[in-house]
Amino acid sequence: MACRGACCCSSAGRLNADNARFLLLAVLIVLYMLCGAAVFSAIELPTEREAKERWEERLENFTRRHNLSRAELRHFLREYEEASVAGIRVDDIRPRWDFTGAFYFVGTVVSTIGFGMTTPATIGGKIFLIFYGLIGCAGTILFFNLFLERLITVIAYVMKSCHERQLRRKGVLPHNGRRGSGTSEVDSLAGWKPSVYYVMLILCVASLIISCCASAMYTPIEGWSYFDSLYFCFVAFSTIGFGDLVSSQNIRYESQGLYRFGNFVFILMGVCCIYSLFNVISIVIKQSINWILKKIACKCCHRCQRRLFRSRRNVVMPGNVRSRRNISIETDAVNESDTDGRRLSGEMISMKDFLASNKVSLAIMQKQLSETANGYPRQMSSNSKQNGFSGGVGALAIMNNRLAETSVDR
Repeated sequence: MACRGACCCSSAGRLNADNARFLLLAVLIVLYMLCGAAVFSAIELPTEREAKERWEERLENFTRRHNLSRAELRHFLREYEEASVAGIRVDDIRPRWDFTGAFYFVGTVVSTIGFGMTTPATIGGKIFLIFYGLIGCAGTILFFNLFLERLITVIAYVMKSCHERQLRRKGVLPHNGRRGSGTSEVDSLAGWKPSVYYVMLILCVASLIISCCASAMYTPIEGWSYFDSLYFCFVAFSTIGFGDLVSSQNIRYESQGLYRFGNFVFILMGVCCIYSLFNVISIVIKQSINWILKKIACKCCHRCQRRLFRSRRNVVMPGNVRSRRNISIETDAVNESDTDGRRLSGEMISMKDFLASNKVSLAIMQKQLSETANGYPRQMSSNSKQNGFSGGVGALAIMNNRLAETSVDR
């Protein structure tokens, strides 16, 4: 019963930590959105009001000059808005629904960019888009995840090679393949992982290089300013896709085939790099949230310990003192482990190391809670070890212990 209670307590502790992390992240996102709304409103609202006043003035002058009523002119403008949705523009542009235009459209769909300059106007097209986008977006997200795995593998290999060269220059590692005095360093390199901050820096530089090169291509061909080209690159590569600036929409270009191929390659590379960068930044954000929660938990624990010490300072309980001392030593040993050290230093860990570290931490917590409840360490029977039902963490431990008790009864 004590083991089951300990497992339930450890599971409840993990659930509470996850809920606290989720709530803190939700609060931070809401605050981030409120701050962003305040900044954009302060910057863009005056320009919007000025544009509206200029438009009303032009509309009034046009109706007076051509002797038209406001109602007739507004009706005509609504008809133009409907034609604009169907892909009709004042200037000559490429056809929206020929094969190349349709291929550009499906590219914006499956990549979740969704510029909005081309949209299906028929009911059949809208129904087909729902099912097509459902499968296409899922497949593209899978492709981005696989790209991220391979990209991190390549970055880890390159950084590991550079790290080995530095160690060889310092004389820590032998230049040949023999193991000598640097055996421990060779063994440590086997499980070496690159720091998440270095990976983030490399992805930032790669994304910046791709954006600058793409902007240098868009500026002379599309007639945009260089800053507008950089703005388009971020909006497109991050799959925000406002649609205010869209590339490859004119009816003719110089070296049209080469430009459209370069546009496709730049958007593909940019989306992959920015997606990977967003994933790595999310790891850093998660580490920051864990650090904040850890600081809050430490302050709360210190306050609780002071209150407990003040309430029980005249009570002498040798057994409890000994058990608390053992718990603190084991806890310190876990916190000083190699895996936790890597996590605090920002080094990326593999899924195997992550699961192993969590299993060890939860097993020690389970053992401590069990000893606290029973007053002595729980002794496992030899029959349970021989049957192979011992071990496990959480719900798996409860099931294993139950199977062990059943096998012993038989």
